[in-house]
This record gives sequence, C-alpha cells and structure tokens, in this order.
Amino acid sequence: MAYSVVPVGHVRSCFKEKFAIPRQPALAPAARGCLELSPPFDRAEAVQGLEGVSHVWLLFIFHQALDTEPRLKVRPPRLGGNRSIGVFASRATHRPNGIGQSVVRLDRIEPGKLWLSGLDLLDGTPVLDIKPYVPYADQVPGATNAIAEAPPALLPVDWASAALAEARSHALRLDEPLVALIEQCLGQDPRPAYQVPSPERTYGVKLWDVEVRWHYPTPASIRVLEVFVQA
Repeated sequence: MAYSVVPVGHVRSCFKEKFAIPRQPALAPAARGCLELSPPFDRAEAVQGLEGVSHVWLLFIFHQALDTEPRLKVRPPRLGGNRSIGVFASRATHRPNGIGQSVVRLDRIEPGKLWLSGLDLLDGTPVLDIKPYVPYADQVPGATNAIAEAPPALLPVDWASAALAEARSHALRLDEPLVALIEQCLGQDPRPAYQVPSPERTYGVKLWDVEVRWHYPTPASIRVLEVFVQA
C-alpha cells in the first residue's frame, strides 16, 4: 500500500548548501534557524504545551539527496568514505524513503514558527512531523554503537586577522554567533574523509548570506582566509 505525506512546515536554516553541515545534530550549537509551520499547523493549538519542552525531534525529508533506486549499502564519512555498510546500519542521507530525524533545541516559540538551534538541516528542508524529546524514554543508559561511540575529533581552526574581523562584523549585522558557527562546522572537517588536501587548495561554503573560504595549512589544521558577502 502506498502512503502520501505532506510537510507540516519548512526549515529556514543558516545552511544554504549541503557542504559543511554537521553530520549529526547538536554538534554545532551555534547553527540556528526556524521551522515555519504550514496551515493548519501554524495555529497556536498545534504547538500548545511545547513551551515546557527544551528539545524536539524533527522528522524530515532529505530533499536534495533523494534516490531513484534503493541503496542497500552506503559509505559513511565516519568510516573514511571507502568502507561500505548496510544502509540500516548508518545515518547516511541516502535513505529508502529519504526520511531523516534530528533532535534539536527549541529556543522559543512564535506564532507559526519554532526557533531552533543545534540544527543539521539544509535551508528549505521539508519537515514531516515534530515530536517532543522525552528524556527518561529517549536516553538509553548503556546503549552502544561500535561505529560511532564518540563524537569525531575536532581540528583546530585558525583565522586570518582580516577574516576574523569580517566574521565579527557580519555576526553583529546578522545578530547570529557567526564566529562560533564557522569554528564549530569547520572544526568537524567537512571535506570528504578520503581527501588529503594540499595547502594550496581553498574550500568554501555559504552560511546565512556569508561566504567563507578556508584551506588546510596541514592535513590536521584549518585556517579561515576570507569571510565576505558576495556582491
């Protein structure tokens, strides 16, 4: 039997492209945005009671990573991008039905909007459902995952002085923790795990309306070179 689903809203996020999005939620607390609810869920009745909730689960669609053919095996970045495992043993974006889930912090509620942080969702992501996080049920003492038992080690992030000044300036303009966002996202090393970048190669990503450029002076360090708004 086929089922149809309709989004309850769409995320407006600091992440304007897939590159550099944290590979799990909560790894970048400075990643913020809002969930704009669609009618009829934009009415107060739909979120009544959420004011007593600190975190919510979002069920969403990986709308820019939908497959036409099912994948039985995937290559998770956590395993270096070269080792494959079964799709159900991973949280890879390539899912049988394109469905993802993230637990994010609920910062505040406005009519028709939920303001969130710790996001790992691309701007425009369709959200299928919202569920309150229930600490006593959602935390499982003693749970194990041999593939991902601890968060990934962070790379040190250094700044060119002009880039840091620009980032601070844009942070004030946006009223967003832009410096922390850049450091939290880049420190997780967004490049494909199998790449060994040369110091000459420059990488870039768009966060909010700001372009960020960086390189790897060594394979284990990052230096932010430029932070600017594209003319």
